[in-house]
Amino acid sequence: MKSFRLLLALASLATGFVRPARATVETYTIDPVHSSVGFSIKRFVSKVPGSFTKFSGTISLDSDHPEKNSVEATIEVASVNTADSGRDDHLKTPDFFDAAKFPAITFKSKTWKATGKDAFDVSGDLMIHGVTKPVVLKVNFLGIVPASQGSAKISGWDAATTLNKADFGVNGPAILGAMLGDEVAVTINISAEQKK
Repeated sequence: MKSFRLLLALASLATGFVRPARATVETYTIDPVHSSVGFSIKRFVSKVPGSFTKFSGTISLDSDHPEKNSVEATIEVASVNTADSGRDDHLKTPDFFDAAKFPAITFKSKTWKATGKDAFDVSGDLMIHGVTKPVVLKVNFLGIVPASQGSAKISGWDAATTLNKADFGVNGPAILGAMLGDEVAVTINISAEQKK
């Protein structure tokens, strides 16, 4: 009987050694102080830059299966900033974003496809002006470093995409049609701190 119990104990121990390790999933919170969400649009023969200064979001990283990574983000439309207060106020009106009715821009990823070393095509649903469309972000992973507290970590990312403003109904009044291009270049730089 003792020999049988010993065999059971050894078998149980051996099973524990060969049991696959759990995948490590870490969640990071976007730090808006060290991040940016920018855009530019053609106006006549030049490009006008702008940004949103208030945004938030989380990134979940699966170190064993990066294709299972996920990201969700929200941008406050009223935080639009083009360095011209009059233009910013106009962008918030129903002529463009209609910030009072549609106060947030949201993005939620659906798939992460590796395209190279630390590079991904991140597909997801983008909602602007109450309209949801699929988009693909060209994302680069910039690395992970320890946070100043020591135990937490900080991850860095950049991303880019090009949107057509007409797809989201943000056309502006007809009088501006000849001035503004349809394509909006979006550039994103993200620093995100690990949730404890």
